[in-house]
Parts: sequence; C-alpha cells; structure tokens
Amino acid sequence: MGDMDPHIFAVAEEAYKQMARDEKNQSIIVSGESGAGKTVSAKYAMRFFATVGGSASETNIEAKVLASSPIMEAIGNAKTTRNDNSSRFGKYIQIGFDKEYHIIGANMRTYLLEKSRVVFQAEDERNYHIFYQLCASSSLPEFKELGLTCAEDFFYTSQGGDTSIDGVDDADDFEKTRHAFTLLGKGFMLALSRQADFACVPPSQGEDEHLSSFCSLLGVEQSQMQHWLCHRKLVTTAETYVKSMTLHQVVNARNALAKHIYAQLFSWIVQHVNKALHSTVGQHSFIGVLDIYGFETFEVNSFEQFCINYANEKLQQQFNSHVFKLEQEEYMKEGIPWTLIDFYDNQPCIDLIEAKLGILDLLDEECKVPKGTDQNWVQKLYDRHAASQHFQKPRMSNTSFIVLHFADKVEYQSEGFLEKNRDTVYEEQINILKASKVKMVADLFQEEGAVPAAALRKGTPRIKVRSASPAFKAANKEHRKTVGHQFRNSLQLLMETLNATTPHYVRCIKPNDEKLPFKFDPKRAVQQLRACGVLETIRISAAGFPSRWSYPDFFDRYRVLMNKRDLSKNDKKQICQTLLEDLIKDPDKFQFGRTKIFFRAGQVAYLEKLRADKFRAATIMIQKTVRGWLQRAKYQRLRRATLALQRYARGHLARRLYENLRRTRAAIILQKQYRMVRMRRAFLRVRNATITIQAFARGMFVRRIYRQMLMEHKATILQKFARGWLARVRLRRARAAAVVLQCHWRRLQARRQLKALRIEARSAQHLKKLNIGMENKVVQLQRKVDEQNKENKLLNEQLSMLTSAHSSEVEKLKKELQEYQQSQRGEGNQLLSLQEEMERLRMELERAHGEREVMEDSHGKERDLLRKVRLSACLKENTLLKQEKEELNSRILCQSEDEFARNTVEENIQLKKELEEDRSRYQNLIKEYASLEQRYDRLMDEITIIKQTPGHRRNPSNQSSLESDSNNPSICTSEIGDTEDVIQQVEEIGMEKAAMDMTLFLKLQKRVRELELERKKLQTQLEKKEQETQADNEADIPEIRGVVKGSFGKRQELESENKKLKNELNELRKAIADHATQNNSSNNVQDSYNLLLNQLKSANEELEVRKEEVLILRSQIMKAAQQKETGKNMVKESKTEDWGYLNEDGELGLAYQGLKQVARLLEEQLQNQRREHEEEMEALKNQVDSMQEELEKQQQALLQTLQLSPEVQVELGLQQEITRLTNENLVRVFLCLMLGDLLNVSSAFQDLKELLEKLENNEKKLKKQLKIYMKKVQDFEVVPVERRSHKRNMQVAVQRKEKDFQGMLEYYKEDEPLLIRNLITDLKPQAVSATVPCLPAYILFMCIRHADYINDDQKVHSLLTSTINGIKKVLKKHHDDFEMTSFWLANTCRLLHCLKQYSGEEAFMTQNTAKQNEHCLKNFDLTEYRQVLGHLSIQNYQQLINIAEGILQPMIVSAVLENESIQGLSSVKPMGYRKYSSNSGEGDNSYSLDEMIRQLNSFHSIMCDQGLDPEIIQQVFKQLFYMINAVALNNLLLRKDVCSWSTGMQLRFNISQLEEWLRGKNLQQSGAAQTLEPLIQAAQLLQLKKKTSEDAEAICSLCTSLTTQQIVKILNLYTPVNEFEERVTVAFIRNIQVNLKERNDPPQLLLDFKHMFPVLFPFNPSAITMDSIHLPASLNLDFLNKV
Repeated sequence: MGDMDPHIFAVAEEAYKQMARDEKNQSIIVSGESGAGKTVSAKYAMRFFATVGGSASETNIEAKVLASSPIMEAIGNAKTTRNDNSSRFGKYIQIGFDKEYHIIGANMRTYLLEKSRVVFQAEDERNYHIFYQLCASSSLPEFKELGLTCAEDFFYTSQGGDTSIDGVDDADDFEKTRHAFTLLGKGFMLALSRQADFACVPPSQGEDEHLSSFCSLLGVEQSQMQHWLCHRKLVTTAETYVKSMTLHQVVNARNALAKHIYAQLFSWIVQHVNKALHSTVGQHSFIGVLDIYGFETFEVNSFEQFCINYANEKLQQQFNSHVFKLEQEEYMKEGIPWTLIDFYDNQPCIDLIEAKLGILDLLDEECKVPKGTDQNWVQKLYDRHAASQHFQKPRMSNTSFIVLHFADKVEYQSEGFLEKNRDTVYEEQINILKASKVKMVADLFQEEGAVPAAALRKGTPRIKVRSASPAFKAANKEHRKTVGHQFRNSLQLLMETLNATTPHYVRCIKPNDEKLPFKFDPKRAVQQLRACGVLETIRISAAGFPSRWSYPDFFDRYRVLMNKRDLSKNDKKQICQTLLEDLIKDPDKFQFGRTKIFFRAGQVAYLEKLRADKFRAATIMIQKTVRGWLQRAKYQRLRRATLALQRYARGHLARRLYENLRRTRAAIILQKQYRMVRMRRAFLRVRNATITIQAFARGMFVRRIYRQMLMEHKATILQKFARGWLARVRLRRARAAAVVLQCHWRRLQARRQLKALRIEARSAQHLKKLNIGMENKVVQLQRKVDEQNKENKLLNEQLSMLTSAHSSEVEKLKKELQEYQQSQRGEGNQLLSLQEEMERLRMELERAHGEREVMEDSHGKERDLLRKVRLSACLKENTLLKQEKEELNSRILCQSEDEFARNTVEENIQLKKELEEDRSRYQNLIKEYASLEQRYDRLMDEITIIKQTPGHRRNPSNQSSLESDSNNPSICTSEIGDTEDVIQQVEEIGMEKAAMDMTLFLKLQKRVRELELERKKLQTQLEKKEQETQADNEADIPEIRGVVKGSFGKRQELESENKKLKNELNELRKAIADHATQNNSSNNVQDSYNLLLNQLKSANEELEVRKEEVLILRSQIMKAAQQKETGKNMVKESKTEDWGYLNEDGELGLAYQGLKQVARLLEEQLQNQRREHEEEMEALKNQVDSMQEELEKQQQALLQTLQLSPEVQVELGLQQEITRLTNENLVRVFLCLMLGDLLNVSSAFQDLKELLEKLENNEKKLKKQLKIYMKKVQDFEVVPVERRSHKRNMQVAVQRKEKDFQGMLEYYKEDEPLLIRNLITDLKPQAVSATVPCLPAYILFMCIRHADYINDDQKVHSLLTSTINGIKKVLKKHHDDFEMTSFWLANTCRLLHCLKQYSGEEAFMTQNTAKQNEHCLKNFDLTEYRQVLGHLSIQNYQQLINIAEGILQPMIVSAVLENESIQGLSSVKPMGYRKYSSNSGEGDNSYSLDEMIRQLNSFHSIMCDQGLDPEIIQQVFKQLFYMINAVALNNLLLRKDVCSWSTGMQLRFNISQLEEWLRGKNLQQSGAAQTLEPLIQAAQLLQLKKKTSEDAEAICSLCTSLTTQQIVKILNLYTPVNEFEERVTVAFIRNIQVNLKERNDPPQLLLDFKHMFPVLFPFNPSAITMDSIHLPASLNLDFLNKV
C-alpha cells in the first residue's frame, strides 16, 4: 500500500503498524476546509481499522464502531453553500484495541456544535439532516402520532429555501440511521422519537395550536410554558419581579430554548453511543481519529469562526512542534552542519487568544458585567492589545477587530460575541422541562456532573478523558462557565491527548468552491495548502536532509554496490563513506552524522536506482537463461509431436494421392490433347490481334513522347536564363540582409535559451521539494530496527547459554556412561536407562532447536516486513519523483529517450564486461595457484636435497613432486598433495564449501613469499655474523648435530605416525557417520557424534600448534647445520657459513632446551598412549569375540529358518534383520562414545578401523545371504521339498549370472593404485582412440557409482582424490604435449558433466532418459568435487592454450605478415631499410600460411577426435586467433618495412584465408573472426587514400577497433614502395589526431598477446548410458567387476 499515491488507507495502515510495533497510542488528525472530504476520510480510516482489527469475539464491535458514523452525520451534519454534507461540529473518536490488536470498543468526544443552525439557516442551506429524514419518513406508522408533515411546513427547516439535496434520498438515509440505532441498542429509538418531537417546534409564538402540540409531545404544562415564554423573572436582594418581554426578546428566548434542547439531546446521544461502544475488557492501546474543522474565513466572521480558527492555531502549534522543532533537534544531535531556519511559530497568536487578559479572558469578563456590550468588549481589546503584532484595528470600523492567524488575516465582527459566549437560557423554562411527564425529557435536563466523565474514563486508563461538549447548569447562571471557557478546556484536553500519542496528519484539499467534479482551482489549492502548513513543511524539508540511514542499515542495503576491497574492511562507517564519495560526486548532497547518514532530496532514489539496475541486470541474465531453456524444451516437445503427426499424415496423403493419380491419369491423357488444340487456336487469334494493337499504340506513344521532349527542351532554355537572373538578384538581396537577420536571430535565440535555463533551474528546485513526509517514517523505521537488534541480541545470548548448558550436561553424562561401561559392560538394564536419559536429552535439544527456529523465523519475518516497508517507502518516493519530473520536463525526456536507451545498452555492456573481467581474474588466480603449486614443488625438491646426506642424492627426473612430498610428512600435506588439504578444510568448514577457496591460494602464495624473504634475511645475517661467531661455535656443532639428528628422527617418526593416525581417524569418523545415517539412527547418536567431532578438531588444532613449534625449531637448527656442513667444502673466499646468528641473545640455548622438552613430552605421551592402547585392545578383543558369537548364533538361526514354511521364513528373516540392525546401531553408539576417549591414542585407531571393516564385511555377507535365502524361499514354492538342498546349491551358482549389467564397476581398496596407474598415469590417448570418446571418464564414474551404491564415502573420497592428483601428475609430466593435454581436458570435462548429469538435480536431468535417471547417485552430494574438477579443467585449458600458443607463435609473423600468398605483389621493397623478416637469417625458420593452417587443422582434428565439447573448441580457437591478431599487429606497429600498400593487400588476403578456414570448420560463431578486427582495419588503413580531410574522416569512421596511438603509429611508419605512392603528410596526421581527440582510448600502443579470455564450461549431457559401455582388454582392467 506504500507504493500507492497518498491515500487514507496508507495513513491508517501506518498508524496501525506503529501501534502494534511500538506499543504506543496513535492519532490521525484530519483537517481541511468545509467540503474538502474530512468526514469521508475519517469514515474510511475507521472502516480500515474495523476491517484490519476485527474483534476476536462475536460481539461485532467493529460494526458498532462503523454504525456511529451515520448517526453522527444525521444529527451533526447539514447542507451549506460549500458542502452538501458539512460537519457542524468537531469529533475525536478513540478506537480501543486489546493486546492482540483487535477492536474492543470506542469512545467519542465532540467539540463546538453549531447550535445556531437549529434556529437559523442562510440562503441555500439546510438544518441538520435528521429533521429532513424524519419529515421524509412521516408516513411510517410509529410517527403518525407525532403530526409530522413535509419539511416546507416548518419554520426551522424551511428558512434556506430548498429543502432537498440533489442525489440524496432522505428516506433511504433515515433507514440507514435507524439501522445504526438498532445496532447500538434499543434505547436509541426513544432518542429518535424525541428528535421527531423537536421537529414540531412552533414556527411562531402566536399560534397556540403548535404550542399545545409541542407541550403534549414533551409532556409539559402548556400554560406554564406559554407564560414563561412571554415573561422573565428578575431576582433582587429584596424581592422578585416578573417582567413581560418584548416580541424580539420572546423570539430570542424561544430560539435559545430550542438550541438548548437540541444541544442537550445531541450530548445525550453521544453519551449513549459511548456507552454502547464501551467494553469491559481492559484496553491495551488506542488509535484516535480527529475530524475537526479547518481554518475558515468568510465575509462576515463571528464567534464560531473565532473558535474554529483558535482550534486550528492550537493544532498548527502541535504540528510545528512535531515536525519542525524535532527535525532541527535531530540535526543538532547528530552533529550535522545546519543553519537554523526560521519558521512561523504561532505561540504569540495563541497567547493573544488564551493568555491572561487575552481575548477570551476579556470576553468572559465582559460577560460577567451586568450591562456588558459587544462595543465595550471591542474597545477593551483595542486598549489592551493595540501593540500586539497579531492584533489590528480596522480603519473603517469600531465594532470589529483583526487577528493575524498563521494562515491569513481574519476580520471578526463583534456583534453577537457576548450572547453566543453566554449561551443564555432562562431558568424557568428549564424547570418546566425538568418537570416533564416524559421520563427521558426530565432526565435530559437534570443536573450534569461527573456521570458522563466517569463513564468515559473507564475505557481509557492511560489518558484522562472528559466530555468536551458544552456543559450547561441552569440552576446557577452566575457560576456557569461560558462557551469560550468550555471550548478552551476541551481543546486543552485534546492537545494533551494528541501530545501523548504519535500523530499522523491527513490534509484534505478542496479542488473548487462550486462543488463541481473534475475541476481544479490552483489558487484555492495553494491557499488551503498554506492554511494547513504544508508549504512551510515543504520549505523546511527542502532546506534540510529528509532522508537518513543508519550506518549498519545503509551497509546492509547497498553492499551490492560495494567492491570486494571495501567489503574486506572492518569499519562499516568508513566503507559507507567511501561508497558515497564514489557514487555521489557532490558532497553537499549528503552529510555524515554520528550514527546516521543524511541525504538531500532525491539521493536515496538515485542510490535505489543504482541498486535496482544491478539487480535488474542479474535478473535479466537469469531470466534469459531460464526462458531459453524452457523454450528449447517446449520446442523439442513440439518438434517430436509434429514429426509424429507429419509421419502419419504424410503416409495417409501419399496413399490417397497414389489412388487419385492412378484414377485421373487416363482422364489427363485425354484432356491434354483436346486442350492443346483449343488453346493453340485461341493463342494464335490473340497473338495476331496483339501484334496489330501494339504496332498502332507504339507509334502513337513515340510521336507523343517526341512532342513532349521538344517542348521541354525549349522550356528548359527559357527557364535557365530566367532562373539565373532571379538567383543572382535573390543572392544580392539575401546577402545584404543575412548579417542583420543573423544578429537579431542569434540574440533572440540567446534570450530564449536563457529563459529556458531559468525555467529549468526553477523546476530543479521544485524537484527538491518533492521528498516530503519521509522523515517521520525513517525515524520510526530506525527505531524499530534498533528494537529488533536488541531483541535479536538478547535471544542469541539466551540461546548460547542454553547451548553451553546442554553441552556441559551431555559431557557429564557421556563421562558417566564411559565409566559405567568400563566397570559393568555386560549389564543391559543400565544401558537402557542411559539410552532413556540420552533420549530425554535429545528431546530437550530438539525443543531448544525448535525454539531457536521459531525465534529465527519471527526475526526473519520482522526483518522482511521492515525491509518491505522501507522498500515501499523508497519506491513510493521514487515514483513521486519520477512523476513530477515527467510532468515538468516532458520535452526534455522526449529528447533524451534515445540517449537513455543508449546508456542502458552501454550499462548492460559494461556489466557484461565486468562479469568477464571478474571471471578472468578468477581464472588468473587459478593459474597463479597452479604456478605457485609448481613453485612449491620445486622448493620442496630443494629442501629434500638439502636435508639429505652430503652425497647430494636427488630423485629421478621423472619422479613427481607428489612422490617426493610423501617421504616428508612434516612438510608436505599428505600423499594426495594439495587436494587433501582442500578436502580436510571441507570437513572442518562444512557448508562453507572451502574446497578450492581462493583464500587458501592467497595464503599459500603469501607463505612462499615469507619463506623466501626469511631465507634471504637469514643469509645476510649469516654473512654479517660469520667472522664473529665462527670460532665459538665450532666446538658445539658435533653435540648439537647429534641432538638434532636424534630428535629429528624421533620427530619425523612421530609426525608420520600422527599423520597416518589422523587419516585413519578421518576415515573411521566418516564411516561411522555414514552407517549411522544409513540405518536411521537416533538423533542422540548424531549429537554425540558431532560433539566428538568438535573435540577431535580441538585436539587436532592443538597438535598442529605443537607441530608448528617443533617445525620452527627444527628448520632453524637444520638449516644452520646443513649450512655449516656445506660451508666446510667451500673456498676460503666465500668462508664457511655458521649458525652463530642463532646464538644471539641466547637464542641457541633456548632453542636447544625447547627441543629437549618437546622430545621429552613426546616420549611421555607415546608411553601413555601405548599403555592406554594395550588396555583398550583387550576390551576391543572382547567385543570382537562377542560379535563373532552373535554371528554364529545368527547363522544357526538362519539354518533353523530353512526348515520352516516359506511364509514363516520371510517374517522371521525380517524380524532378525531388524534386530541385527538395532544391535549394530547400539554398537555404533558405543564406538562413538569410545571415540572421545581415544582421541589422544595413536595406535588404537588402526584396530578400530580393522574392527569396523570386519563389521562391514559381516554385514555385507549377511545381506547377501539374506538375499540368497529370500530367493530360495521363492524357489521352494515351485520345487518339491525333497529337492530343496540341491536347488539351494544351484541357486548360489546362478545368482550373479542372471543379473543385468547396471553400469557400475566394483574394485577392491587395494586395487585403487593399479586403477589409477592403468587408467590415468600410464594411459596413452592412442590406446582408446577406437573406443567411445572420453572412455576413462565413463569408467571412473562407474566406479564412483558403485561406491555411492554401497554408501562408502571413504572410497568415493579416495577415488576422486587419487583421480585428481593422477591427472595433475600426468599434466605436469606432459606439460608440452598438446594431444595429452587435450585428451585429459576432454576426460575431465566429461567426468564433470557426468557428475552433474547423474547428480539427481532436476536442472541437469532434463535431457536424461528413464534409464539414465535410474543411474543417478543416491547417497552422496559431490557438489564440492564438481567445483574442484571445474578448477582442474580451467588449469587443463590454460595449459592447452599455452602449448598451442608456443607452437603457433613462431609461425605468425612469417606466415601472416611476410608470406607472399599473392605472387609478385611485394616484389618491390622499400629502399634504404633493413629487412626485419624472420626468414632473413635462416631459411628453415620461415613458415607459410598453409603450414599454419595445417597446424590449426591438426589442433582441430585432435580435439574433435578426443571428444572435446564444441563450445570449448570454439573458445580455444578464439584465444588462438586473438594471439595471432596481437602478435601480427604488434610486429606491424614496430616494423617500418611492412607498413606499405602492398603489405596491406597481402595481409588482407591472408586474413581472408583464415576467415575462410573458420567458416569451413563451422567456427564463425565462436567470435574468433571478431578478434581479427584490429588487424583487418590495420590492413585497410594501409590501403586507403591519405590525402584530403574526407580521407581522414573515412579513416576515423573505419578504424574503430584501433586506438589513436596505433593509427598515428601506422601512418608515421607508412612507407611508399614505388613512385605512384606518396608519404603521409604531417598535416594529415594532425587532422587525424584532431578527429580522434574525442575518443577515450587506452594509452597503450601494443596489444597484450598473453591476455587470456575467461573460459566457460557449459553443461553438455551425454546420450550414452552406463550399461552400454564396453571395457577394452587393452586397458588391463580385469580386476574391475561389472555389477
């Protein structure tokens, strides 16, 4: 709703949300002139609250709240000259809500009812609606006794003339009023009857018939009423007089009585409406709707207008305090540089009215004077307030005064002020009404006290509420309060209520005074806007910062606009400042406060536009891909259906056509002969006639054309001379006046342009004023965000406390369980109790997790709601700005549509370029990582050589770094190289997917650099300290060397053993977790397992810390020792390097002591571990024995089941299987619990692994036996009983042969190295050239499928890791073999596609067959390995490109620039220049274009034969052709001998040959031809003319892909080779530079031929099924078994 235009529902929704969110009472202040729509707006606001906050019970209170509106409109609204339904009173309705924010009741307060309308109506106006409704319903049975007639018959209802309103049916409105009275209670019908009584007020005093009717209806004595209507009582101190009144006084008394009766009845109805809407339920909060009159100024202004304008002054003061003062205080609090803006403060005007001795006080004082008059009161005002700036005396009048209100000056006529303020009603008349026989009439005029106030006070406990209606005490006239005093008190109470709530303002603007639709009066609208303070608000908002964001909210909202470098900083405030300085160049458009950022109008919309553009670009990219995929799928379905329909339809048509042809053939033969003769005869007749007609017609046309040409020739001669003379005359005349006209016209255009610029400046200023009303929303949203953050923080603290308490309790119970297991392992009852306890703990943990999820959901919903509100507000603001801008600048927008479209296209292109640059940077990082990995391998080789004995043994040349690293576990990561570290990081980080995280690459790079710097630093220190410490350290070297060697040997053994145990522990942990998941184990096992994992991680981290400390000590000592040993054999000039620098400040002694302590600690830990291992071995052996006994029991049970019937065998087998799985789960629970005690034991993990393997083997055997027995049960139903044993043996032999091949290959764990060697390491591409392309990838995937089928994650992990390392090893070994690199690139991509195609994800299964869907992986999600394979594919691709570039680069210059494909064209060489061609030295180094094309053909055939994806092939040739373009163009720019016309001709021909080759290989869509565009334009530049300015413009328009420097360089190097050519002049080159000055070309001259485009690997599923692949015998894969 916030996206809509300003609407009453939006204001009501905002108030309701703030009440529910902030738990604070709200108020909606509806103001405006009469007829502006205040009543309707308030009614719609109440309707919104009734709909949104409907009561939860069946009381239907919201209907009663809405029913009060038609009642109050009937008794308080009337027709005026300005409005047909004008509210003649002010009302404030409080709608109460409970804690669930449902409506529970309401309360209404009224202000200043216009009682004078009861007795007087101006022309074209009416009395209150209720009188006309009663008269229109006079025919109803219940009103017959009242004597009602039409409204024209009564004086009080016919003074205005017309008693009807166009389009309004009073009878229908009366039915609505009756229905509303019915909803509110039966007692209101009596009030309705009293209204009918009052309709019979006599039109004049003299008619006794009407007076008797009046007295009978009200139940009073006629004689008494008649007497006191004509007389009055005067009371003095001595006696009492009865005095007759004049006719004028009698009429006034009658009118005063009528007004008083109606006012009392009005107050009584309001009081009983409040009672009907009152609820006994406690009120939690309320929303008040204030429908009050707006500022009024007429030609004659009286007491009513004075009170109305006084009320508006108070409301405007409250509005100023809420909007302006708080706004400036906010700026001062945030420290924003701000100049205080003076705004109109109407407090002096209010003081003039209500202060001591103010206008109201003087009026009350004059009312107390016995003979006070309006003239005396006005004279006192002149004397008292003549010096006031808000009070003026009119020049031409002594009975009026002027008050300068905040909206306008108003002149008030003092006549009637005192009378209206006194509101005099004679006591005797009231006493007569009190003695009425009608109980309601008598009660109506009783003494009024605290009853209404008490009744009203019950529903509003938070705010003191009193009745604001004018109170009347007839018994004591002296002490009765005046109307002005009562109105001031009620207004003060209203202000207190509004100040205690959060106000919302609705300003109703009246479009015109004629009550016409679709007519807008701008002057009246501006006048009303000024009267309600909107223009002042706009001025303040435009001068300040209407939009503001806190730093965290701004960071969260606009972080998409930030770059990665800024996001890496920790200071969010600094990040926000940097972003705004980059995006908004004008620093005056925003300011940084202490906690918030303040924006000028329109800046937030600009930021939202940037954010939306970025999101829109990403959304369009996603939509484009998805829609393309959907359309392709739809097209394929339609194509298959169309082909099927066409096949059947064509067959049917062909058969029918054949039958038709056979039947009609004979008829055609007969027809053709007859038709031939007939048509030939007709043709001959037509031919003869046509020839005759053509002859005559052509003669006539030729003669006519001849005459026409003759006349045109003569006329042309005459026109030529005449036009020449006229043209010369016009030229002389125009030349004489041209200068004068130009001067005047230019001056006129300049003035117009200046005027347009001024208008545009004013419109821009107006745009700044559009952003209004958003300050409050931003402050409220910020307040809500702060509260949500506090609540979220509190919930997180509670959750962390619960989690820590739960973890400590689980630890305690686990320790108790372990102690009990060691003491009494065989008791089952205690185990059950512990299981129950664990189940209880699991339930508590689940409940805690549930509570946390509920909290997170609620927080997420609140955050989404807040985001939606904020987004809606921003979108609304953006919509308003756009609309206003379109209205004011429509012409400018029309002119800039094309420019906007171009900008949009440029932004899209820029975003695509940024995406390509990001992808390129990412792949460059992968490339850098590969180079760092190779560098790391070389460093490891060097370190290995240094560590060896002085014999300087080195590894064989063909041994990879992975093999050498495996011998040094303290330095290398593991046997699988860097991938093991990546997988370990995946296990530790989990869902963060850190498999190939770029931070790991950067850390590795940083570590290598630090090692190099450290080595250089150590060498320099050794050289400085060599001479000083050589003699002192020679004696200590043997001792330290022995200690170092001993500790190094022990440490190396311990590290290798720890590494092995760590790997085994990881494997055991994964196996236990997978089995627990397969068997649907309980959640407590999973929780304990997670707890053990956390303990294991902490222990591993501690172990790594200790290991790093040992490594640091060992590396320093070993480096020094090795340098000492190698230094003895050096020449004396270089001196022997010693390690005395280590002994500086005692560092050597500390290192030695630390090494001894570490060795001692390691020995103690090893002894403790051995002792604990021996104790645990005994317990594990006992467990193995018990499990073997249980296995024997199960075998015996199976033998026994064979003797039973088949049905019993099936049931018994299932029960035993369930029991066995349950026991195995218990065993796994014990293993998980014991795993926590075995974290520090080094050798126990191997035994646990063996035990687990035995359990898995037993489980597999039992499953196989169960399957066999189930098969036997089925066979026993057919085979006789006496031959069961024979069939049983036969069944075992035939079992595997009957199964079909499922596309899976099984191998044993120990055969994995053989599989990698035969399938990867030693495989040649020629060995599988005759088979299916990418056969190794299919075989590896079938092995992965089997590992997934048996749910062996360790096997999957080992196989994929070995595969990746094997491929790396092969690529490293064959780093210059194009065929081998292409072969493994194709296989890596195919393996990646298989992992996607059979992953089970719907996005990759759209093109699968039903058989292929059956082959999908079931248990594992290999997404992380897909990412690793993607990175490996990128490395393969980069290596392939490097190999191809190395082969092609020597050929490019000679083949493209120097090769003479067109013989004789370049026979003439420029003289005086040396020949720079590559074939100048040796003839063997020259290459022709045909040789380069043959090489490209070789590349293409190799990649196609090996099954590489066509998309990758296209990207390969795009990269190669870019390199050809860059190398050729760079040589052209550096060589002067090839910059000639003939070279350009030859170059263009060679490029066309390359383009022809691309078209022949169907590679024109790859973009390779576009990369040759700079070279093509360079060739064209050499061939173009280079003389005139037109030639320069042609060159500038043609050479768009060349930079300005490149064009100028070629023109400078251009050399003519014969006498027909000329050199390029300097003036022509300067002309070129001037034309190209507007280009923003990069400053570089040469192209980067090493630049590499980012590669994409699109998903390409295979149509081959796994079960159709054949394994050739040449691969030596006999150990693989088909499943």
